[in-house]
Amino acid sequence: MPNFTDTFRNIFKIHELRQRIIYTLVLLFIVRLGAHLTIPGVDAVLLSESVKNQSSNNLFGLYDLFVGGAFSNAAIFALGIMPYISASIILQLMGAVIPYFQKLQQEGEEGRKKITQLTRYGTVIISALQAWGVTVRLLNLQVQGMPIVPHSVQGIGWIIYTIIILTSGTMFMMWMGEQITEKGIGNGISLIIFIGIIARFPVALLDEYRLVAAGQRSIIIEIIIFTFMFFIIAGVVLVTQGTRKIPVQYAKRVVGRKVYGGVTQYIPLRVNTAGVMPIIFAQSIMFIPSTVLSFFPDNEFLQSIAGLFVYSSPVYSIIYALMIIFFTYFYTAIAFNPKDVADNMKKQGGFIPGIRPGKQTSEFIDNILTKITLPGSIFLAIIAILPAFVSVMGVSGTFAQFFGGTSLLIIVGVALDTLQQIESHLLMRHYDGFMKTGKIKARR
Repeated sequence: MPNFTDTFRNIFKIHELRQRIIYTLVLLFIVRLGAHLTIPGVDAVLLSESVKNQSSNNLFGLYDLFVGGAFSNAAIFALGIMPYISASIILQLMGAVIPYFQKLQQEGEEGRKKITQLTRYGTVIISALQAWGVTVRLLNLQVQGMPIVPHSVQGIGWIIYTIIILTSGTMFMMWMGEQITEKGIGNGISLIIFIGIIARFPVALLDEYRLVAAGQRSIIIEIIIFTFMFFIIAGVVLVTQGTRKIPVQYAKRVVGRKVYGGVTQYIPLRVNTAGVMPIIFAQSIMFIPSTVLSFFPDNEFLQSIAGLFVYSSPVYSIIYALMIIFFTYFYTAIAFNPKDVADNMKKQGGFIPGIRPGKQTSEFIDNILTKITLPGSIFLAIIAILPAFVSVMGVSGTFAQFFGGTSLLIIVGVALDTLQQIESHLLMRHYDGFMKTGKIKARR
């Protein structure tokens, strides 16, 4: 059996796969480079001082995690790809309630192109609004009484071109994500979020090391923390890869002298059909209140409301968990249609033993899918809000965001999806993949 070294060697033997991987890495490098290019007019020295004094255990810290530190760096990619995610969510929600968007979703390739175009327009609008909020925050940010945006620079001109720069940065990242999906390997949008989260992991480990070195935490406690984290990762892999198989019997049919059918196959229903999308959807929605309230930093009433949406508040955790459960069912309904599956089975002469073909088969599959989705959605919700509770126990804010939560779910989900695509390329050319005993099971 080949080992991992042989597998990586096989990857670079395939010209197309090698080109796709290199293309993806180059674009991801540009993403990371843009996360360190500060917006013109911002004092980089004062900005670095303000970052040292900021807590990462809040909503802005979580947003900064998704964009790989670009937000705290006041970089040209400070908004990340989240406005695009928000626009996609809005269009998908409209598709569930507005007939015009429902029609577009059913028009095949032409409808998809129209929805993509509308999503881009929505991304521009959301990016501009969030960029305005960033300018308000930067103008009110001071270090020892000195503004990080000098008074000589402040003005309507600086606000306008900063909004243009930040909006253009998001659109450029959106374009790179689409190019990765089309010409690279993996889902481009997900990989951009993935690389931003991974880039913060060394900083999180360094924070933990400093706590141990300073004597604030013993090495035994640190080992327990990492062991617990390992079991959480194993649980995430289990819930993202677990399936419930439904047997399907195909009746025998004779064509000429050949006999077809008479075999039993299985429909694999995933415990988490929606993958990491409910987490991304819910997180994007939870960023909206803080964005809107950032426009009114001097209003005490609105700031008191903003306190309810603090990352570590119980209200935030409850709303966030409920939204994840909702979006899990919502995205599962979009990704998997029991009626279509039942109709295809009926056309092919297949049936579930003990269940009549057609409507009853559709209802049976829908009932099973609903039952296995519930525990999966609840597990996602618990993992997503876990960092807020872990941080209360003394774990550093930066590392707590990796201790379960959105970041861990995205890392595991995107990594498995990307490896599965690489696996497919290898198997198509008769090379063994990453798993010695077989292939990584497809997540779709």
